This record gives sequence, C-alpha cells and structure tokens, in this order.
Amino acid sequence: MRIARDGTWFYLGTPIGRAPLVKLFSSILRKDGDKYFLVTPVEKVGITVDDAPFVATDFEVTGEGDAQLLTFTTHVGDTAVAGADHPIRVERDAETGEPSPYVLIRANLEALIDRKSFYRLVECGTHHDVDGQSWFGVWSSGAFFPIIPSEDLPD
Repeated sequence: MRIARDGTWFYLGTPIGRAPLVKLFSSILRKDGDKYFLVTPVEKVGITVDDAPFVATDFEVTGEGDAQLLTFTTHVGDTAVAGADHPIRVERDAETGEPSPYVLIRANLEALIDRKSFYRLVECGTHHDVDGQSWFGVWSSGAFFPIIPSEDLPD
C-alpha cells in the first residue's frame, strides 16, 4: 500500500477510489520512527508514504492577531487547530527555495498543506521577532509559526 504526495491511497498500484475505505485505513494509520504502518489488533502492515499521509485541503480562521485560531481540515475529514499540540512547520527546498508547509494532525502524523490553502495562510501572515530575528509567519492558539525569514521575502 502507498500514499502519494497528493493524498491518493494506492493498493497494488491501483488508486483506492472509495472515500469511506480511505477514511477507514487512515484511522488505523500509525507512524513509528520514520516508518508508517496500518495497525489492527491482529497485525501491523508497513506502508509507503511519499511525503505526508494527509493533505490539509482547507482551513478556517477565527479571531485575529495572536488570538487567531487556524482550524485545518484534511482530505479524510480530520480537523486540527494549529497550536502547541498541532504545530505548523515549513520546509524550504535547498535548491529552489520552494516551501512545503505541514501541520501536525495527530500522533506524529502530518498533513501537507495544499497550495491554495498555503496561499490563503500567507494572507493571514505577519512579521514577528523569533530569537532576535524577524520572521514572516502566522499566529494560532497564541503560538507563532515562522514561515520565512523577513529578509528573504521578495520586495
């Protein structure tokens, strides 16, 4: 079994098209170290995950400033309010600088934030000092999540 970067689940190379089945599999998904498994009371089966097991396809904003709340929804219906328990992180490709944003959904399982949601997320961003350096990022649940150093933003 494999989960592609876009959140599509495959079995023996064929996409699993039934959403309820994907949701069922996602409910028994676990991550131990760097490996992913489907775990039932009877067995533990390893699976391949190309990037992150989930895709955050939307989010809702309530409040503003450091009191803002960002509630993410995944392609399988999970929700998580970004904060200390559900941090947002952004990795940048060393060669291209392209961002890959993620939010922790549950127990070591992240969702890749899709492009349209990331663009909307950037619209909610602000500058804030982190360890003496100015960063552009977002607030949620009283926590600031850096996206990019302010000095790296294009003019």
